Amino acid sequence: MRRRGKTKLHPISDLIVVGGGASGLMAAVSAARSGVRPLILERMDRIGRKLLATGNGRCNLTNLRADRTAAGYHGAGRAFVAPSLERFGVSDTLRFFETLGLVWKTEDNGRVFPRTDQASAVLDLLRYELKRNRVEEICNSEVVSLEHADGEFRMGLNNSHVHFSRAVVLAAGGRAAPLLGSNGTGYTLARMLGHTVIEPMPAIVQIRLKEAFLKRLKGVKVEASVSLESGVSSFGPESGEILFTDYGISGPAALKLSREVNVMLRLDRKVSAVLDLFPEKNPEEFGHFLETRLQTLAYKSVSDALVGMIHKRLIPVVLEYSMIDRDKPCRNLSPAETGRMRSAIKSWKLDVQGTRSWMDAQVSAGGVCTDEIDPETLESRKVRGLFFAGEIMDVDGDSGGYNLQWAWSSGHSAGVHAAAKARR
Repeated sequence: MRRRGKTKLHPISDLIVVGGGASGLMAAVSAARSGVRPLILERMDRIGRKLLATGNGRCNLTNLRADRTAAGYHGAGRAFVAPSLERFGVSDTLRFFETLGLVWKTEDNGRVFPRTDQASAVLDLLRYELKRNRVEEICNSEVVSLEHADGEFRMGLNNSHVHFSRAVVLAAGGRAAPLLGSNGTGYTLARMLGHTVIEPMPAIVQIRLKEAFLKRLKGVKVEASVSLESGVSSFGPESGEILFTDYGISGPAALKLSREVNVMLRLDRKVSAVLDLFPEKNPEEFGHFLETRLQTLAYKSVSDALVGMIHKRLIPVVLEYSMIDRDKPCRNLSPAETGRMRSAIKSWKLDVQGTRSWMDAQVSAGGVCTDEIDPETLESRKVRGLFFAGEIMDVDGDSGGYNLQWAWSSGHSAGVHAAAKARR
């Protein structure tokens, strides 16, 4: 809501960073260390809200594999991502936070966390550094208009204030987790200055299924693998914990594939999720294992024979999918029924409806077209003095620290080069 009263004009700033998330904070620190006085404008009531939620509140700071040939990133090609990662990569990120006082640790798959398991510690250290470098931050200030003329930027705020600057870093995020600050307004500002925005879609988000049995499996957790099938295309498999919910599946393996779900559905293609409930054995090994088990337990019902092999709550659903009477003795199973059971456990095909909404997404896929951005500096090719950092661009990473590494790397690059532009 706009406040009543006259417009208030502010003196021109060297550099304004729009957005106080991870990439914006890094851009501001890097610019300040380069000799300018940046100003952060944040639409929320405090900076770093989304950073506090990363890694389930533990802050998955980076991933030791994140800058290896720019693998693990999507949207823009590797040629765009690589310069920022090479200039300020994983080792630079860890050294940066070490100098601020952070002690870190590594966990599985190269993930890096604060030793304290507190995202708040990461934000506190960044805020101390902002204060030390005399970086001003103004919260509850949403930029609603952005213009550029005669080498100067003019931005109007939702509270009738108007700010001016010589350079701007747009670090307003995407659309994921809007309650934490990213509501898509950064895309609007980029469009105001002539940029193309590739329609964003949720990524690293839960997958929705069409199956009627889901309420019966709500809360079931299994170690499994999942892949996607869409026509002749397939993606995965991804292995790890799968959590059944009343709407579909969650867990790391499902989240990794959610981006491809939305890509395929946007092309109006049918998508199936294929679960392997016994991934430790290949199909041939599992077939032999299952036949031996059924022979050994020939005196039991099929339902009882599966107890101890797969999750008990999965058994009736798998047998219904296999069209097998749960009370049928194992000795009376036909080869066709055994084959259907084997397929149900090793390649359980489920119809995909979509993904959860932006409210549940961890990151946005899509964003400002990177063809219009210089990969070496992250400066706009359309408007000189305009720089981009973080999720607002068409770059999204795998889960496990890749997206925060892109925030640190792109924020550093944008901040350093924006500072150089502001000093001229």
